[in-house]
Amino acid sequence: MIEILNSTELARAREAGALVAHILQTLKGRCAVGTNLLDIDRWAQAMITEAGALSCYVDYEPSFGRGQFGHYICTAVNDAVLHGLPYEYALADGDLLTLDLAVSKGGVAADAAISFIVGGSQPPESVAMISATERALSAGIAAAVPGARIGDISHAIGSVLSDAGYPINTEFGGHGIGSTMHQDPHVANTGRPGRGYKLRPGLLLALEPWVMADTAELITDADGWTLRSATGCRTAHSEHTIAITSDGAEILTLQKHAQQ
Repeated sequence: MIEILNSTELARAREAGALVAHILQTLKGRCAVGTNLLDIDRWAQAMITEAGALSCYVDYEPSFGRGQFGHYICTAVNDAVLHGLPYEYALADGDLLTLDLAVSKGGVAADAAISFIVGGSQPPESVAMISATERALSAGIAAAVPGARIGDISHAIGSVLSDAGYPINTEFGGHGIGSTMHQDPHVANTGRPGRGYKLRPGLLLALEPWVMADTAELITDADGWTLRSATGCRTAHSEHTIAITSDGAEILTLQKHAQQ
């Protein structure tokens, strides 16, 4: 299913996006050495509930997971990259943490992810990997203009990641979003320009470049949800929800929206 949102629905999408941005940045500010992943999940739950929004994760039960997710945010540490199930773990200095959050407000969903390093240690390789995903995200957003195609976005993202020297997995990537969190079209993190669905104003997309330092192969954790690098290498993941407008892409999950 591909949805094209009207002006009323886009206004609701902006509200959802602002909430996601606010929660992610608030959580980032609270994450310190010793912070427990389960506390992060509880904080996310409280903020979602207080805002009158709904979690897109807690009862999510896709074919690639084991039962319902049962938590309010994905917390992926170091070699974990996607669908990180929160568990009893205290963050250590230098840990690379990804927070991935999706909520629905007013019947429209927004989805975003940020990666950052906890504590004072800043391993150069991890800093570079996070930067590569952020640059790739910016390139994908710049390519998301009316009349362009999904392949143009994928190509822009993949070019940045490849130039930075990272293998690219195409099993999981970006996606359409709207009344539900995951919709068509799929937006792979590499692709051929000029191919795929043509972008139209009112289309919402969640773009999410993610990489693993030295492999494109994923393994599933014993928890049935968390996806990790097959080699145990570190990973990074950046994501924004954008709306295609007549003037280009509007980023709905920027922190500046949350501050307005």
